[in-house]
Amino acid sequence: MRHLMISLLPFTRAVWSRSLIAMGLGLVMVSGLYAADLTVSEHSFGCIKEWTKVRNTYITHADPQKLKDAVRIFKDSVPNKEYPVGTFLQLLPDEAMVKHPKQKFPETNGWEFFHLDLTGQGTKIASRGDQTVNFQGVKCMSCHQPAVQFDFVCEKGHGCAPVPIDDQQIAALQNKDPRCKS
Repeated sequence: MRHLMISLLPFTRAVWSRSLIAMGLGLVMVSGLYAADLTVSEHSFGCIKEWTKVRNTYITHADPQKLKDAVRIFKDSVPNKEYPVGTFLQLLPDEAMVKHPKQKFPETNGWEFFHLDLTGQGTKIASRGDQTVNFQGVKCMSCHQPAVQFDFVCEKGHGCAPVPIDDQQIAALQNKDPRCKS
């Protein structure tokens, strides 16, 4: 019996070593996913017109390459492509959506929605999360759900119900952003 136990010892050590390595790699991968998350505060939002504009929507990202990727995805309406974590999108100055790792908001593929209170002094976050309600009193995700093929980003032709204001009204609201210095 002792001979059997001694002969199994190298095998047991190898199994334990590989198990520990696998567990360590798993923890690094999981922590890396959440480490890629970002902190969004009232200071994350400023004058909407300081961001990159594509059609009616303003886009920003702290990383210039990821901003370029997000703009391309939006501009070309690329289906089945996720926006980079850290992407901010705004159509109206008092509403926004921000991309986090999908584990943070699994129902919205990582998107967090924001309702913002705006003044000339800055931004106050009125509400945020995956259950946020828009200016019509409807949960943001209920309108964005039909755009699942476009990573839940709505635009004309993506199956989303259109906002009840036209392009000129959207532009007028964007131009009245009180955070922008005229």
